[in-house]
Amino acid sequence: MTQRTSTLMKAKADKVFLALTLILSILGFFIFASASLGLRARDAAAFSSMAFNQGFLGLFLGMIFMLLVAKVPYRLFYKYSLYIFILAVIVTLLVFVPGIGTEFGGAQRWLLIGSVSFQPAEFLKIAFVLYFAATLMKTKEHLQSFKEGIIPLLVILGSTGAILLAQPNTSSFAIIFIAAIAMFIVSGARWRYVFSAGAIALAGLALLALMRPYVRDRIVTFLDPSKDALGSSYQIQQSLIAIGSGKIFGRGFGQSIQKFGLLPEPVGDSIFAVAAEEFGFVGSILLVTLFLIFAYRGLRIAIRAPDIFGGLVATGLVIMITSQSFLNISAMLGIVPLTGTTLLFVSHGGTALLFALIEVGILLNISSYQSKKAMATI
Repeated sequence: MTQRTSTLMKAKADKVFLALTLILSILGFFIFASASLGLRARDAAAFSSMAFNQGFLGLFLGMIFMLLVAKVPYRLFYKYSLYIFILAVIVTLLVFVPGIGTEFGGAQRWLLIGSVSFQPAEFLKIAFVLYFAATLMKTKEHLQSFKEGIIPLLVILGSTGAILLAQPNTSSFAIIFIAAIAMFIVSGARWRYVFSAGAIALAGLALLALMRPYVRDRIVTFLDPSKDALGSSYQIQQSLIAIGSGKIFGRGFGQSIQKFGLLPEPVGDSIFAVAAEEFGFVGSILLVTLFLIFAYRGLRIAIRAPDIFGGLVATGLVIMITSQSFLNISAMLGIVPLTGTTLLFVSHGGTALLFALIEVGILLNISSYQSKKAMATI
């Protein structure tokens, strides 16, 4: 990516991108409502709490913040990116403070505020993209130098990874890593550094598999889904049964059988399997197509961004949203190992939905500006 002129003109925000977000959010809420029927039958109080978090904290507040962020000049994020990143790091570290952070399923990832749980890693994702983009801007003349250009970026990525892996939250760090690589590529970095980063990532994954049994189990399950069908392979087995049961047109909205006690996490990372069972191959393709168009329009915003910072931020946010969503879908299909990532705009997770919509607000903000004369494209 090369420098563009800094003179800006106010333009209309990308209405197609906004419409795609609204469609995904509304469709996702209906899929969530159907997937949560099993929980409603077992525990009405837990269902009410989950529906409130998803509907109010995630969707309603998310839409409000999206519209507010869309009005803030995005260049302010460049000015305050370091402070936003420091704040996000501090808030994320609070999960390790007894009495503030809360543990679930062996992971220390949540803050409990009253009766509402909050996952600060979602805030850290946005803060990372903003600060990483700003640092790439500042070091763009030294990207060919390992000492002056690469080391500062590795410090940011490494410190973020250390916090997330300590929780542990391997999937969030993997998504941040993918976004960082995409931003690194479009900034004009040498390909040998990109390949080196990929090799380091593979070595790190191998080390995690040795140190953490759950990572090793997921890799083994991916390589042989038939192994331990009632144990580590149970989720992928039930997911494939649900997807296959949907056939071409699905069982119909609300008619999934697997979500009633058979499919683990039907409102979480297995929700795509519920959608595939109810809407079939046709509905699944439609959902995937919506995410593909979302990615295309988002990268279009990045390409048309009036400056390097806007282009880098847009690239990072779009890649982060879409990579998480496609990792979830791929895992449910057995294409990649189970990651525990949620399907954004669809899966349960008020915090994830809230910050995904804030990310969309930043993208809409960037799309509402254009340079008088774009000198280059990504």
